[in-house]
Amino acid sequence: MSQFGNHDDRPTKTVELSRSEVTHVVMQIDINGQGRLFGGRLMEWIDEVGGMTAMRHSTHEVITASVDNLTFKAEARLNDMVVMIGKVTHVGNSSMEVRVDSYRENEIGMRTPINRAYLTYVAVTPEGKPIRVPYGLEVNGPGEEAEWQGAEKRQKLRLNRRKEAF
Repeated sequence: MSQFGNHDDRPTKTVELSRSEVTHVVMQIDINGQGRLFGGRLMEWIDEVGGMTAMRHSTHEVITASVDNLTFKAEARLNDMVVMIGKVTHVGNSSMEVRVDSYRENEIGMRTPINRAYLTYVAVTPEGKPIRVPYGLEVNGPGEEAEWQGAEKRQKLRLNRRKEAF
């Protein structure tokens, strides 16, 4: 393992072990007046995938603590398949950052990126109290290292915004 990732006595899981992938077909109820997928519906699906990914990693219930980045790159329309892939990028004491990439997939399996989001989840007890994530994250390769470093930067920015009430 590299200098990034788990730095304590917890066992680790790889990024791939907690990966989640979900596909939705855009239905009539999911589209706005312009025939495009509602951004809010996509955000709901992203939170669903992110939560599953965090639950897989932590083996606990989770709550959504924040959405740090949500960038829309393209649209999805009626009958499009939307594929979302969640990966853990960082693990703290009780929190985990998850990256969710969303794609429009055509009939031959070609994917066009439509969104990337970073969300933070907190592992909780059945009573809703934060609990330590029992697994650290095994970070392998430059891509996963860059994600870990990016997560730490986003965490610092979040803390600064909270301090400044911004």
